Amino acid sequence: MIRIVDIGMNHETAPVEVRELLSFGEKDRDKAFHDIQAVKNIKEYLLLSTCNRVEILFTTEREKQVRESVITFLSRVSGIARDELTPLLYIYDDQEAIRHIFRVGASLDSMMLGEPQILGQVKEAYRIAVDTKSSSVILNRLMHRTFSLAKRIRTNTGIAGSAVSISFAAVELAKKIFGDLKGKGVLLMGAGEMAELAATYLLKNKVARILVANRTFSRAVDLAEQFQGSAISFDEIEGQLPGVDIVITSTASPEPIISFDQAKRIMKVRKNRPLFFIDIAVPRNVEPRVNEIGNVFVYDIDDLKGIIDDNVGKRQAEAIKAERMVDEEVLKFSAWLRTLEVVPTIKELQQKCERIFQGELQRTLSGLKDLTPEQRKGFERMAKSITKKLLNDPIVFLKGKGERGSQDLYLDIARKLFNLDGDAREDDE
Repeated sequence: MIRIVDIGMNHETAPVEVRELLSFGEKDRDKAFHDIQAVKNIKEYLLLSTCNRVEILFTTEREKQVRESVITFLSRVSGIARDELTPLLYIYDDQEAIRHIFRVGASLDSMMLGEPQILGQVKEAYRIAVDTKSSSVILNRLMHRTFSLAKRIRTNTGIAGSAVSISFAAVELAKKIFGDLKGKGVLLMGAGEMAELAATYLLKNKVARILVANRTFSRAVDLAEQFQGSAISFDEIEGQLPGVDIVITSTASPEPIISFDQAKRIMKVRKNRPLFFIDIAVPRNVEPRVNEIGNVFVYDIDDLKGIIDDNVGKRQAEAIKAERMVDEEVLKFSAWLRTLEVVPTIKELQQKCERIFQGELQRTLSGLKDLTPEQRKGFERMAKSITKKLLNDPIVFLKGKGERGSQDLYLDIARKLFNLDGDAREDDE
């Protein structure tokens, strides 16, 4: 029996210092896919890695064995012992796994309820799974239902109605620190979607200037022009830090960009004027020890949770409606999934009837030498029609048995009534 399983961790189950150990960037992804593919008895799989979660969604007929192998893989990659890692993981199967991925795609499981970025990240994870051919019939349908449901929830509820995002929370944190951002200098390290959102909120709060640094300089130039800022290269960061008040980092660098020693040098030039780092990257862009330096204040993505909690109240009522829509879709998908379980039995039943039909037809026609071709075709049509009509009721009955317990019982009865397992043994012999 095929099972759908999801194993992972998120901002609720593991702190950022653990999540960053399992952050699969572009360089790590190919090897990760190769290692997951090598897991014995895994069928289809998808790897989702974002700043707030990492999880592996897969199908298998050997759930316990594959589950243990996947946990071993995560333990090896993270360098965390199994007995320490396992309590930080969530493990969902079947309906709960389906519900979980629906909730993730609809941003009901996000730190920021209703934030839009997660759906794009799920779509990208699915695109990679399709490209690597690790997704097939079940996950293909599951992911398409996830995307469709997320769209309906965003259209038919107010879950995305008020401005709540990591970037919004970062700017709100800066406002709490300074009281007023008017006249402040800000450096954005990274020029992706989070940086763009942050720049939008910063301009609304009348910052004096925005500097943008990015590995791809042309992207930094584009973002800087869009928000009346200035682009700088990564090599210029240390030289520019003495003149800014706030640094918001969101690059995909696997290693810290701001080191402890570098921050100490900067603070000497600044004559110890306060400098605030808001690090919303995973892995973190600022070495955690930087927070130990006097008048340097470092906040990471987990520090934003309290601010976000203050801003999601308006979305909670709409989330109730969204959860109902998720539950309805879970039932529909589970019903479709259960129809797959009866397919092998139905195919074997059809094949057995086809063999009987062909055998009996040939024996009958061999004794009727004087039939015209049209009469022979008439016999064949009649025999096929009788066979099809006789099979229709048992097939419809098997497909309609939705409860897992009763379905297993009726499948077993059908296989015994039609001696399908006996036929399989005869074929093997």
